[in-house]
Amino acid sequence: MAAPPLLLLQDIRLTISGKPLIEGAELSVAPGERLALVGRNGSGKSTLLRIAAGELEPDGGNRFFQPDATVRYLPQEPDLSTFDTVLAYAEAGLGPADDPYKARYLLNELGLNGDENPAHLSGGEARRAALARVIAAEPDILLLDEPTNHLDLPAIEWLEKTLRASRSALVLISHDRRFLENLTRATVWLDRGRTRRLEKGFGAFEAWRDEMLEQEELELHKLDRRIENEEHWVRHGVSARRKRNVRRMGRLQDLRQERRDARKVVGTVKMEVTQAQLSGKLVIEAERIGKSFGERPIVSDFSTRIMRGDRLGIVGANGAGKTTLIKMLIGELPPDEGKVTLGANLEIATLDQRRVMLQPDWTVKDALTGGGGDWVDVNGQRKHFAGYMKDFLFQPEQARTPVTRLSGGERGRLMLARALSLPSNLLVLDEPTNDLDLETLDLLEELVADYPGTVIVVSHDRDFLDRVATSVVVSEGDGRWLEYAGGYSDMFAQRGYGVGGEAPVAKEAKPKAEATTAAAPSASKKRLSFKQKHALETLPKRMDENRALQAKLQKELDDPSLYARDPKRFDQASQAFAKAGEELAAMEDEWLELEMLREEIEG
Repeated sequence: MAAPPLLLLQDIRLTISGKPLIEGAELSVAPGERLALVGRNGSGKSTLLRIAAGELEPDGGNRFFQPDATVRYLPQEPDLSTFDTVLAYAEAGLGPADDPYKARYLLNELGLNGDENPAHLSGGEARRAALARVIAAEPDILLLDEPTNHLDLPAIEWLEKTLRASRSALVLISHDRRFLENLTRATVWLDRGRTRRLEKGFGAFEAWRDEMLEQEELELHKLDRRIENEEHWVRHGVSARRKRNVRRMGRLQDLRQERRDARKVVGTVKMEVTQAQLSGKLVIEAERIGKSFGERPIVSDFSTRIMRGDRLGIVGANGAGKTTLIKMLIGELPPDEGKVTLGANLEIATLDQRRVMLQPDWTVKDALTGGGGDWVDVNGQRKHFAGYMKDFLFQPEQARTPVTRLSGGERGRLMLARALSLPSNLLVLDEPTNDLDLETLDLLEELVADYPGTVIVVSHDRDFLDRVATSVVVSEGDGRWLEYAGGYSDMFAQRGYGVGGEAPVAKEAKPKAEATTAAAPSASKKRLSFKQKHALETLPKRMDENRALQAKLQKELDDPSLYARDPKRFDQASQAFAKAGEELAAMEDEWLELEMLREEIEG
């Protein structure tokens, strides 16, 4: 028999500013459960978590909580203002029977000593202090609202490890896909005020959500057809019995009301980046650059070449010098050593994690228009700010809302809208995923993938880096930065460990017989298909033929009199040369992927 829930929310309802936010939501948390609470920005996830924590009273519904159970709640914006030290804040979360040394231990693990003044903490440090406070008590239930916000990758990996070992039941709100996939075993989806539960972790959620939405669209289509049929009967049916007619008319009214009550899915963000003219093929070249602050090296002897179309990810602990490195690469900060060469025709658009491009006295309209007028230029077309607002899920009545009154997710969307409206061929994104919901993240990933220019992105989101980065630069400590091909997972595979600093101690080897037995099935499952084998054998020859064709065309184009003698042939040769270059690049990528796969299979 299953254990009774520690926490149960039933038929929770809440109206804010006359609009229903939550309508009949349910949440059940059993001992040791690991739940992901997901939904769009503004769907009420944080509000529901506050109700679960007992910090907010709903308009209706029931909240049942086991009397002897303990709960700790991590808000998005922890308030440390009433405490003299960080340690005092962390210890205030302990119960009478809790270990008084646990709070200091966790603070030290998170890079704090406890004596810090809360008024002088950064956002990341405040988040670490709040995490130490809620985890130290070892409660029965942990309610965590965006626990990875403002944390660097070492801290995220530490938190993931700590929560995995914890016996507390977890309810997690997070935009970090990898974090949710690694920690959750069930998913609660809050959509249009109601909750739906999937008894699988977040990894299975998105496919299930899409299936639910498709089914919903089908049901709405069926309802529309039924209304159409009833209306046809009203217009053309034979009025035989008055009572029957009255019933049919009532049925029609009921169907129309049902259709009106069907709340549509919240729209999706429509992102379109304003493109400048193409930059040169070489965008940035750094040659053995270095930078130190006092005796501390931030960047030492770092070289890289960034070509047009590259997507460079930069990762490292907070304070490692990621922002300094970016500023040197884009020419905002001169290096102490070495040199940086910028390509031709560079136009840079920046998305800053601190949202400094948003002036505090601006309204939403001011932020979109740059402080004046009613129009926004996007990709050479003028759009009215109201339409552009709608593309990023802002309501018309929010036009005069001050930036300071927006939620974190709304500020994130507004920052994106402003950055993407500026002409650019080099996008610099500093923590672009903070406060964005998963659907908006999907669209941002698609935009970055389709962007014709070059992208430099700083992110602690491992899944985001895997999806967009073509190479990753990692801080190795003491000012050393190394570049790895591929995304975060590729870097991890090449490096052998994450960004925490030290390589893990090798695990004790299994007995040989056991290892052989375990490895045999997996090896037998992996094999190249006939098509892959054929491609691997034939691609080198095709690439050589393509290079020979390029050489022939290049020789022809090198003739200075060709254009004057035969302009048509010059255009044909130029187009053929460009096409051959694209085909060669595609063949080289395909061959490299197949070769890596072959090496993986053969060991």
